[in-house]
Formats: sequence, C-alpha cells, structure tokens
Amino acid sequence: MRYLKLVCLLLGVILVLPALSKKPKTPKGLYIAGMAASFTDSLVFFTDIQYVDSATLYNKYLLSGRAQYSNQLKYFLEDTGNGKDRTCLVYFSKKKKSLQKQMNKIRQKYQKNKNIVIKDVDSTFKFKKAEVY
Repeated sequence: MRYLKLVCLLLGVILVLPALSKKPKTPKGLYIAGMAASFTDSLVFFTDIQYVDSATLYNKYLLSGRAQYSNQLKYFLEDTGNGKDRTCLVYFSKKKKSLQKQMNKIRQKYQKNKNIVIKDVDSTFKFKKAEVY
C-alpha cells in the first residue's frame, strides 16, 4: 500500500511538471526589405523596411515562404507598370538596425555605377503573410 501511494505520487509529478514548465519565447515576426533589378534595364527598385509579424524562420536561418515574398514584389511591380522580368530579392533580419545596414551597403554598390537609376517602391506596397506549406 505504501509503495502504491509513492508510485501514484511520482506518476502525478511526472505528468504535472512538463505542463507547468514554460516554453522559451521565440520572437515571432521579422523585418523584411526587398529589391528588384533587371539585366536589361538600368532601373533598380528598393522597398522600405517592413515589419511582418507573421514571418518566421525555418531552421533558424532561412525565411519561410521566401519565394512568395519575392513574388509579391515582382507582381506588384508588374501590376504598376514598372517593368517586367525583374529579379526580386528579399532580405530579412530579426533586428531593424542590422537590416538597414545591409540594405545601405547594397544600395551603395548600385550608386557607384552612374548608369543605374535607383527608385523606391511605392509606399502602398506591403509584404503580406506567406502561405507556408
């Protein structure tokens, strides 16, 4: 009888402790910015840095749905008449300051070439949640 009470107590502790333990908070959301360039055109487009609260990382380093985010930018530029066949790239970071530094470095590389015209994407463009399969 004594052992039965002890076993029941241990079983109860084993079942209750995991339920009470807190899971570490994983920050949800990322800062995302994009750029679009074409090999046949001298226009390069840059988006503003946007916070997308539904964006997540896959394997700690890869943006989930990254192709969908770049396609959103590509389709927006095609719909607004800013050119077709643009190669769109999406950059992301957990910290806005880090992403700003990265985008400034990329922008400066394009500014060195005097033949390239840099334009900002219309402020109505917003990255939307990507459907991850």
